[in-house]
Amino acid sequence: MKPMTAEWVAKAEADFATMQRECQATEHPNYDGICFHAQQCAEKYLKARLCEAGGTFGKIHDLVALLDQVLEIEPMWESFRQDLAYLSDFAVSFRYPGESSDKESALDAQRRCRRFRTVARTALGLKTDAF
Repeated sequence: MKPMTAEWVAKAEADFATMQRECQATEHPNYDGICFHAQQCAEKYLKARLCEAGGTFGKIHDLVALLDQVLEIEPMWESFRQDLAYLSDFAVSFRYPGESSDKESALDAQRRCRRFRTVARTALGLKTDAF
């Protein structure tokens, strides 16, 4: 694995760990944070896969746009388009006053992120049993 890919994976895993900890919180879970970190984890795994394949990308947070780039090397990931579109909104939607997540949305984001993470880790030759 390329060193830069490994850095993207490490950052994705840090977001995944944060998401998981918040999902287990019994007092005052941060549902906005769960959604945000689910989006960030997926984004960083998309960038890791592009990086490993020698692809380039800018400072982009649109998961569907990243997916469109990844499809050349991972065509089966098309099945994640709906999940990634759902998660993509969380890059900014809950970061500002006026909108907040709820438990149902947060758990849905977690589920979608976990499913995508497993496929992304497999594609990168990583164990999928971490966390």
